[in-house]
Amino acid sequence: MNAVLILLVGCAILIVGYIFYGGWLAKQWGVDDSRPTPAHELEDGMDYVPAKAPVLMGHHFSSIAGAGPINGPIQAAVFGWVPVVLWILIGGIFFGAVHDYGALFASIRHKGQSIGEVIALNIGDRAKKLFLIFSYLTLILVVAAFGSIVASTFQATYVDGVVDTAASATNASVAMISLLFIVMAILFGFFVYRKGAPLSVATIAGVIGIVICLAIGLNFHPIYLSNTAWMWIIGLYILVASVAPVWILLQPRDYLSSFLLYAMMVIAALGVIGAGFTGADLNMEMPAFTGWYDNITVNTNGDPASLGYVFPALFVTIACGAISGFHSLVGSGTTAKQLDHERDAKPIAYGGMLIECALALVSLCAVAFIWNDYMDGLRTPTNVFATGISRMVATIPGLAGTQSTVSSLLVLTVSVFCLTSLDTATRLARYMFQEFWLKPGETYKDATGFKAILCNPFVATLITVVLGIGLGLGGYSTIWPLFGAANQLLAALALLAVCAWLGNIGKNNKMFYIPMLFMLIVTLTSLAQTALAKWNTISASGASTAPVVQLVLAVVLFVLAIVLAVEACQTIFLGKKPVQK
Repeated sequence: MNAVLILLVGCAILIVGYIFYGGWLAKQWGVDDSRPTPAHELEDGMDYVPAKAPVLMGHHFSSIAGAGPINGPIQAAVFGWVPVVLWILIGGIFFGAVHDYGALFASIRHKGQSIGEVIALNIGDRAKKLFLIFSYLTLILVVAAFGSIVASTFQATYVDGVVDTAASATNASVAMISLLFIVMAILFGFFVYRKGAPLSVATIAGVIGIVICLAIGLNFHPIYLSNTAWMWIIGLYILVASVAPVWILLQPRDYLSSFLLYAMMVIAALGVIGAGFTGADLNMEMPAFTGWYDNITVNTNGDPASLGYVFPALFVTIACGAISGFHSLVGSGTTAKQLDHERDAKPIAYGGMLIECALALVSLCAVAFIWNDYMDGLRTPTNVFATGISRMVATIPGLAGTQSTVSSLLVLTVSVFCLTSLDTATRLARYMFQEFWLKPGETYKDATGFKAILCNPFVATLITVVLGIGLGLGGYSTIWPLFGAANQLLAALALLAVCAWLGNIGKNNKMFYIPMLFMLIVTLTSLAQTALAKWNTISASGASTAPVVQLVLAVVLFVLAIVLAVEACQTIFLGKKPVQK
């Protein structure tokens, strides 16, 4: 495997896809830059706030990226590099980027409201409520998972009840830097949005601030707390962050954090190219294809834990590296409410997804470079990515001593983006919860009586935080194995919704047919396999909590997918009118 060739050719293909296929989509859908966007029509200083394209790109990319395009390709690498590369490129250009672009565009033509509202107006109110229930439950899983992940990167190590400061130093540094980032983001938002500071000047100051935050956090990190303490602190943070106006924290923090991700990608690309020029990448032993069934993966206990057959495992596992339903919630949840011009939708949504595909290719190169270590048991995706890239960088003449520093910075960057995705997911869950109680076209300000209480932003967020953090404290792992399939089901449902809307307004929607049908088949197959596996586990060893919960959720998601797919297909192919209640 020649990593340089794969990265360069892959990126060239992604650029060609952006220019030609992305441009064709804009013409087919009727993107009109003269139309005012919801950010201007409904500006409220809290959720609907116009943002300049670079700032919004920072928020959107930071929110959708996280650890997804790193974890997925590394886990799917057990099938070999050929199927992973093919799905990243084909899936990214014709599935994921179309999904992201379509979801954002549909949302801005529906007052910046979520895909649930698009479903209500174009498929029916019952379908909307089913979609919102599923989306909300999925986002609760995201809050639980990312809350737990972030807390684990912050927590102190205890020995006999006493903090081991030496063993906890790295985590304490990550926590300190993350806290400083929040303070810096608030200052950035204040000066840009309230004092009118030029974005260029503020950006330069922000980048310098990032370097200062890193320097301080690496050398001064006095906070050592337990995992539980950090979970509650994180819960309090996302409660405040998710109801605060987007200009004061969400926009500036995500924008500034994006520079860390861009820097990480530059370092990773330099590592891959540097290893290529020194000839080090010629030693990569990763096979092109390992077979139709994964016989490689083992869990931490040494017991077999195969991903299964290439279909559907490859398409569920890679997830964010090619297509992810979570992106449709970000695009139609926060990004659509901040889009300044319709022309910005293409670079932010379609382009953002393809940048994520490029990161997925880099992640594949990283695992390929340390393939033997991967086979020997180095399986934690973040560590695989950091180790592989840092070793590549260390092959460049003059940078042999940088491996440890580069590895630490890469781990830090991944952790920062987990926190970014966490409070974005909380805000999105609040939107889902509010929309469930509202009629099409209503906002939470229109609600009356008991619904007014439930739709209150603080109440809706508090319920979400309590459920998410509570699940994270109580062991979300019992239902987390279903998240991959649930995430891809979201993608299939979003594709169905946008396809139905475009058909209803007389626009070309045929580019959605293959992606939506394929993702439905992938999702239903994966859920059926999960349900059967859990049923066999229960039959063999009795009804313990974890497999029973997984079985129930798999069946519920399977039925939900069938019901929504049937209703959507009746609208798309049979011309059935939406039913409103």
